[in-house]
Formats: sequence, C-alpha cells, structure tokens
Amino acid sequence: MIIKDITDCLEAFAPLSNQEDYDNAGLLIGDQMGTVEKALFTLDVTDAVLDEAIRKGCTLVISHHPLIFHGLKKLTGHNLVQRLVIKAVKNDLAIYAMHTNLDNSANGLNKFFCDKLGLTKCTFLSPSRGKLSKLVTFCPDKFAGKVRMALFDAGAGRIGEYDQCSYNLSGQGTFRASEKARPFVGVKNLMHIEEEVRIEVIFHSSMERKIIAALKANHPYEEVAFDIYPLSNSSPDAGSGMTGELEKEMKLSEFSAIVKSLMNIPVLRQNAVPDRIVRKIAVCTGSGGFLIPDAIRWGADVYLTSDLRYHDFFSAMDDMILADIGHYESERFAKDLMVDILIRKFPNFAFLISEINTNPIKYF
Repeated sequence: MIIKDITDCLEAFAPLSNQEDYDNAGLLIGDQMGTVEKALFTLDVTDAVLDEAIRKGCTLVISHHPLIFHGLKKLTGHNLVQRLVIKAVKNDLAIYAMHTNLDNSANGLNKFFCDKLGLTKCTFLSPSRGKLSKLVTFCPDKFAGKVRMALFDAGAGRIGEYDQCSYNLSGQGTFRASEKARPFVGVKNLMHIEEEVRIEVIFHSSMERKIIAALKANHPYEEVAFDIYPLSNSSPDAGSGMTGELEKEMKLSEFSAIVKSLMNIPVLRQNAVPDRIVRKIAVCTGSGGFLIPDAIRWGADVYLTSDLRYHDFFSAMDDMILADIGHYESERFAKDLMVDILIRKFPNFAFLISEINTNPIKYF
C-alpha cells in the first residue's frame, strides 16, 4: 500500500487543519508515495517502539504525540529526538503523527473517550471558531445545478449532519466583454444582461483552493465572479474537549470507581469535596487545564483531564469536581481509535498496536 493512501484516510477523518497552531501533526519522516506492508500504532515514539517496528517488519509508525514537535536545527544525535530521527531514517521507517487534529475532530479522541464512559448528548466543550468561510458566486440559471453539485462534491455545503446545503437567489447580472474577450453569452463591446442565480455555500477554510478550483472548472463563464467571506461562526466539526451526560445520575465515588477501572489507574487526583451526585461530565484528553472555565460555565459536575496544577484545583473547588486522570491514561485509546478508522477502509491490511507501554510515569 502507498503511505499516502493511509494518511489520506486518517486526514479525511481528522483534517490537519483541525490541529492547534503549536502542533506538528502529519507525515514527519518519509516519502508519502513510499510503499508499506505493515503499520505500527503507538502513543509515543521511543527507542523501544522503533525496535518493535523493526522487529515486526513495520515500515510505518503512526503515533499520537509527534516525534518532532519543535524545530530541528541539527541532526547530530545529541538529544533523544535527534537520535530517534536518525534511527528512523537509517531503518527506512516513516513516522506519522495524529495529535490535536484527532483530539479536536467531531468523532475524535474526546468523543471516543465519552463513548467509553457511556455518555450521551455529546457536544464540544469549546467549539472552534474562525475555521469556516462562505463562497458566493453567480451563475447562469441553466448551469446553476451543475456548479452547485461541483461545489458539493468538492466538500462545500456541509453543516453538521447535513450536506448539499446552499442558498440560492435569482437575479440579473450585467457585464460587457472587451474585444479580446471570449464571452460565453453576449456580444463584445455591448453590455449584456443575464438571468443568473446567486449561490452561497459554507466550507471549511482549509478547502478554499479545492473549492475555487471546482468552481472554475465547472462554471461556463470565461471570468468567474465570486466572493469569499471569512466567518466567525463556531464550527460543528471541530473543537476542544467534549461534554456529555451519564444515562443516570450516580454518586461521585461510584463514578470515580468506573473511571479508575476503565483507565486502569489506581488513583485519581481530584479536589477534596464530599461525595455528591453527578451526571454532567466534561472531558479533555491530554492537557486540559485551559478549559476549566468552559467546564464551569457549562455546569459540569465532573471535569476529567490531565496535567493539572496545584492551584487549578482551587479554581474549581466550589463549582465542580476536577479530576486529573493522567496524560498517558487519558490518551491511551488513541491507538485503538486510529486503528478503527483505518480497518474499516482497509480490512485486510496489517495494522498492529504497539505492545510497549510508553508512559514515563509509574505508580508505586
């Protein structure tokens, strides 16, 4: 199989445009047109994981955390990241990362975690903004259907669980073709009035080039008139964290026991509060301290995340239960989710989940 076939499938599920600005998801090492017979999934890229990939004949390693997170100015082997990059290159291992784009996608890691907890009515804790644009174009009435479908096929017109969404308004367009023009309708040097349809569609801003290319390829006019408007709407397909509700309320001690069993952890770090009844649960896999105010505003009874600081627990003391479940533990399902995404499309390919526990933190 070609590496690009695999990464295209992953990015269709969790577009790279959904990653945070500081992140470095995507193909980090290797040729996207290179061939691969086996792929290994891991949370982190370590020496042991690369040895496992080599031993099992895997030429592609797909991790949740990017091996290369900050810029590399040298490859001399003077730190761990440099040594791992050199080792991967020497052994012809391609390295791909699926990080915050997987966290932030509608059916990504946070949703997977919510499903494991049995939560219902799931939605983003903090929906992303500034990722949507609107295309407005004008087309002769007879060609409006063709142009609309081309835009839909290119990915425009999707709003939540609906697709092929557009707004259309009939009107008249005017133009005058110069002597050098090749007008589709009208006569050179004379103003022409044409019955046209104004077509409006929303699209993810990252798809702009593809949308415009589809428009120009299917529009009959020599010069295609269109406008692009950036939107401040929240995106239905991307956001940080997630919220949901338990099917029935329960005691905090009962819910905490469920979480510890699910995450296979002996303890939870949480603010010291008396046992109470809980139902509304907020989650953020990985470091989620920045979403504490959002969880409070939503009215969460419990907020599950990791990497919390001492004073974070004070900030939520009177409002909700704040529980630190550990960074590795909160993201442990990333490997399963990535395999699930790919196995549906490539059921006969060898996708292997790493047997290495890369958690650098141990409980004693």
